[in-house]
Amino acid sequence: MNATSAHRGYQLRSLVKASAELELSLLEIETPSPTDDEVVVRIEAAPINPSDIGLLFGAADMATARATGTAANPVITAEIPAHLMRHMAGRVGQSMPVGNEGAGVVIAAGSSAAAQALAGKTVAVLGGAMYSQYRCLKVDQCLVLPAGTTAAEGAACFVNPLTALGMVDTMRREGHKALVHTAAASNLGQMLNRICIKDHIALVNIVRKPEQEQLLRALGATQVCNTESPTFMQDLTRALLATGATIAFDATGGGRLAGQILNCMEAALSEGAREYSRYGTAIHKQVYIYGALDPGPTEFNRGFGFSWGMGGWLLFQFLQRIGAPAVQALKRRVVDELTSTFASHYSREISLAEALQLPVIAAYGKRATGAKFLLKPGAGATAQ
Repeated sequence: MNATSAHRGYQLRSLVKASAELELSLLEIETPSPTDDEVVVRIEAAPINPSDIGLLFGAADMATARATGTAANPVITAEIPAHLMRHMAGRVGQSMPVGNEGAGVVIAAGSSAAAQALAGKTVAVLGGAMYSQYRCLKVDQCLVLPAGTTAAEGAACFVNPLTALGMVDTMRREGHKALVHTAAASNLGQMLNRICIKDHIALVNIVRKPEQEQLLRALGATQVCNTESPTFMQDLTRALLATGATIAFDATGGGRLAGQILNCMEAALSEGAREYSRYGTAIHKQVYIYGALDPGPTEFNRGFGFSWGMGGWLLFQFLQRIGAPAVQALKRRVVDELTSTFASHYSREISLAEALQLPVIAAYGKRATGAKFLLKPGAGATAQ
């Protein structure tokens, strides 16, 4: 299969205007013909991850969203609060494509041997702008999926799987023996639970609803704590004492949870302390914030001595730090366990046009557990 003439297709765009408005629309674009080491992928599936929603909506108040345009080519406009526009300064006037990852079929290939080897293959891709019908990408951005694997099965094989593996790898590299995860009933949380069971790693799962607790226990989780329980702090301390977990990954970001985890870690460690120190226990306790499900301030009361840390953790920065050979090893594991450990489950599949319908936006915008959406760019749209 050789490089062919360019394809035209729709792409979902997010634009922040100087008038303090967000505009979401579909733009018909021409996909360039691939150069020697590039391929053109017809995108057949792309997950809607929280990180994608963050770029898609920016700082807009989606409660103010209104729809114009047509059913086939809708336009959504929403207001951005004036005090948040300073956070959007770098985006003003830029029409930005959305979608970190996806999967599809290679329909055109450059002349290099590596590109030609991908012709006709179903590949997973990580390169941005995946809410598109077509993408021209470098060969090294593509991961060939095992024979018989569908695009839907491979669409989410990068962000969540590599994040879960990255958490475990960070735990090991920093000398911890067990970990804590919040928003633990999510697709990512379920993957992390399966990894920890398979690798014999103690994991403390934090959720906020009884049904989420039941879900994880049914999947084999042994330590599950519900933030809505009146005994949450005692339950968390007991779980930390049982596992020895001294590192946590927090998806909520805002609120008191990160601080509560550190305080409970200190309480669990203090139970085994042989002598008192006014500086707290000497074992380092670490919470990494990797999400912003709660956009409010991070609040904490320091009851955890001086051996602690709280900071940010981002997947792409982690991958850069560990280097290409380590990244390839993680990717190989994902491919080997794609339909088991790293399987993703979706509550609904939508087209590009449906992604810009107000009721649908309200549904995936909640980022609710068990309500993960899969975008099918080729559905319901005409392209050349």
